[in-house]
Amino acid sequence: MFSIRSVLSVGFMTLISRVLGFVREMLIAHWFGTSAVADAWFVAQRLPNLFRRLFAEGAFNAAFVPMFAGRLEQGGPAEARAFAERVLASMLVFMLLLTAIAEIAMPLLILAFAPGFHDDPDKFALTILLTSICFPYLLFMFLAALFGGVLNSLHHFGHAAAAPILLNVVLTLGLIFVAPHLDDPVMVLAWGETFAGLLQFLWLYLVAAKLGYGLRLPWPKITAEIKQVAKLMVPGLVSGGAQQISIAIATILSSLQDQAVSYLSYADRLYQLPLSLVGAAIGVVLLPVLARSIRGGREAEGMAAFNRSLEFGLLLILPATIGLIIAAEPIVRVVYERGAFTADATTNTALALMAISLGLPAYVLNKTLQPGFFARGDTVTPFRYSIITIVTDMTICILFFFLLRRWGIGFVGIALGTGIASWLNCTLLYRTLSKRGFLVLDQRLKRNLPRFALATVAMAGVLIGGQHLLQPWLAGTLWHQIGALSALVGTAAAIYFLLVFATGAYTLSDFKRNALRR
Repeated sequence: MFSIRSVLSVGFMTLISRVLGFVREMLIAHWFGTSAVADAWFVAQRLPNLFRRLFAEGAFNAAFVPMFAGRLEQGGPAEARAFAERVLASMLVFMLLLTAIAEIAMPLLILAFAPGFHDDPDKFALTILLTSICFPYLLFMFLAALFGGVLNSLHHFGHAAAAPILLNVVLTLGLIFVAPHLDDPVMVLAWGETFAGLLQFLWLYLVAAKLGYGLRLPWPKITAEIKQVAKLMVPGLVSGGAQQISIAIATILSSLQDQAVSYLSYADRLYQLPLSLVGAAIGVVLLPVLARSIRGGREAEGMAAFNRSLEFGLLLILPATIGLIIAAEPIVRVVYERGAFTADATTNTALALMAISLGLPAYVLNKTLQPGFFARGDTVTPFRYSIITIVTDMTICILFFFLLRRWGIGFVGIALGTGIASWLNCTLLYRTLSKRGFLVLDQRLKRNLPRFALATVAMAGVLIGGQHLLQPWLAGTLWHQIGALSALVGTAAAIYFLLVFATGAYTLSDFKRNALRR
């Protein structure tokens, strides 16, 4: 059964991680601003994270979790544990080879990933060095993803969600206590990321071992089930990572404009907060719930879970989207504008945030819709749609980037293109699920959608009017800005949820009942 309690558990841990992530990004902005060093670091950490989301959290999770959950449901813990051990042994060899090849070919990877950096030899060399140091993070995150998938299938969602907290703690402490004593403080970030990856793996291994899933490492063999995992992963590399491929395209283009990588990276950090709290949390909880319901022959239970996940996702993501679009500039100013981060950087980062946030509801819906395919072992259909999405994304991003670059805002075109393409992917996923009968919107969801929309419109009015009234404080000292922004966002959110409850779209009893369900 889909449980809001589980979503809230994942979301709460993600919130802690994201808050610490904001502290980390504020320190990075203070130390490096939108300089060449900042550009180099953002590309360096993005490359292993791209592979992490493609291989570990994207394709691997889409293939492994349904198969592991099916064995757990039908064969019991012993069969599921043995399957996980065989997958661990085989995939570990693959990830070691991938890491070794990437380290050897790092200059070529950076040339392909950020071609604009080649014109600046110092920036190019620094990017290669930083990426080489932090790339082993990918290996540790694959191991973390496997044990996290095991724990999620056992409905222990909070531990895997808490693991990223370690990354932000390590990097934040490094920037505060170690960086001031180094001639090259950016090295704290590179070495800290790899060390944090090791800590995340060890944390999840110890939790899994306590629950009886401390996996052994047998001799790797390519069996039929390993081939099945690999077969499911191939299309999942694209379908589970369409957004990451879009980010790669955005990085390649943005490297052609000075400071654009930094503007998009700082904006990405802000919009990732609601995306992770809502979309990623729902996707993590929904996939094993759907897989076990379907394998257990409980289709009605799976359909109800699907509807409630869509409802809860839209309830939260609509106000978040409006808030990030309308209040983009004061948010960016409060979070980042200090030290090396200038007022011009605030303006440009806010423009990027507004553009990228237009696609936020689609990103969340994609996270919710994809499990409808993955839970049935279908990674091919999302793969096909992701190919269409990526081609569309590339076309629009290239067109908008070069069109807007003449005004110095080519990065806004990149963000707009990615958002438009994400809406296309969302439409294709939804129509196919509906056509196949895998998703039928129930009467409750159909009734509530217009009520959510009404509350969102009212919230937008509050944000626009509130910014006009609070403008002197929003442009004042830092503490005035923080107080005014808190009042603005808090009042707008209160109006939204009051209208949601007043119209009966969602009631306190609904929330309590679902939140208490395990």
